[in-house]
Amino acid sequence: MGWGRGCFALTNTQPMKTKMKLLASLKIWVVIYPSITLFLALFGEQLSVLPLYQRTFLLTICLVPWIVFAGVPFVDRIVRSLTTKSTPA
Repeated sequence: MGWGRGCFALTNTQPMKTKMKLLASLKIWVVIYPSITLFLALFGEQLSVLPLYQRTFLLTICLVPWIVFAGVPFVDRIVRSLTTKSTPA
C-alpha cells in the first residue's frame, strides 16, 4: 500500500470526525467534573484513610457506570433538545 490513499489519508470527513470527537469529549467532561467533585465532597474524608490506588478504584467503580449509563445520555438528551428547538421547521 502506497502513501497516497491508504489508511492515513485525510478525507473530507476528517473535520467532521474531529468536531464530533471534540463535542463528545466536552459532553464527557461536563459529566465527569461535577461527578468527581460531588463524590469527593461526599466521601473524600472517609476515603482519605485508604491508599491512593484504593481510592481511585472506588471512585472509578462508582462513577464510570454512572457516567456511561446515566450522565452522558442525560447530557445527550439535553443537547438534542436544544439543537432541535433551535433549528427552524
